[in-house]
Amino acid sequence: MRPRTAAQLVALLVLGVALVGLGLAIGSMGWSPWTHADDTMRMILWDIRAPRSVGAWLAGALLALAGAIAQGLFRNPLADPYLLGCSAGASLGVAALLFVIGVSPAAAALALRIGMTGAAFAGAVGAVLLTLLLARGVAQSLRLLLAGVVVGVVLGSGSALLTLMNPDILRAMQAFMLGSTGFIGWSAVQVMVGALALCLLVALACSRALDALTLGEDTARSLGQRLVLIRLLLIAALSLATGAAVAQCGLIAFVGLVAPHLVRSWGPTTHGALLLLSSLTGGALLLAADIVARWVIAPQELPVGIITALLGGSYLLWLMHRRKSPLGGAR
Repeated sequence: MRPRTAAQLVALLVLGVALVGLGLAIGSMGWSPWTHADDTMRMILWDIRAPRSVGAWLAGALLALAGAIAQGLFRNPLADPYLLGCSAGASLGVAALLFVIGVSPAAAALALRIGMTGAAFAGAVGAVLLTLLLARGVAQSLRLLLAGVVVGVVLGSGSALLTLMNPDILRAMQAFMLGSTGFIGWSAVQVMVGALALCLLVALACSRALDALTLGEDTARSLGQRLVLIRLLLIAALSLATGAAVAQCGLIAFVGLVAPHLVRSWGPTTHGALLLLSSLTGGALLLAADIVARWVIAPQELPVGIITALLGGSYLLWLMHRRKSPLGGAR
């Protein structure tokens, strides 16, 4: 398939914005096939459903942006905030914050000042650095993925241990581990808007370096790219994006992995276009999953993390089925 032209990319971008706007409009009004809200109820739902729908889109955009950054930075199509242990690190940061607030009132003021996003960001950065340390860099893709899985399991068990040590946060952490957009308010939306704007600016500023990295580190250096600085900036960006999303919505898998692959399936693109389109696609995916989670067993609802895991896992299995086996035979 030949590369997309600039006009086609702009058309896809406009189409993505239109679809996202339509999804936000439907999700914000609180409409469903089982309920018919009057005008008064719509005004009430504006403070509940509207920030939830906008927040779901923003969280998906943040996770997809983090996935696109990770795949370009580590030159690995399977790199993902969830598989690299980044999400588990953010979860551990939030669990540690809640644990400190619950057991030490003296430290609660300092913990609240740090905030959930700050704690999740610190945990995500620590998890990525630990993964890179165990993998001894990014040279070996298999070692990197295995290190990410190990870090994710270990940090996930740490979150579970902190939860068991303080049963008062058990209910909140259970919803957090399954992934939920039900607690998003306008203040959370503001945090995610700021994080998305900052991370997107950093990622786009480093997009040419990501293009150069596809040709190899030596080539990128010969083109004048400052790889150490760029890696630090991009690790900070993907950690902040993951931390902001996880702090507000909990653990949501596969969005950061699937969205960039969907964009690449449309045709070869530069990383600048990939980052923008992945954010739009990830936002649309998580918003759609959130609406499905609200409707499928209405008036009750499923955790959105379950929906994304089912859809994302099915998509990856389909991709594996399309590829040839390592031995050369067709699957």
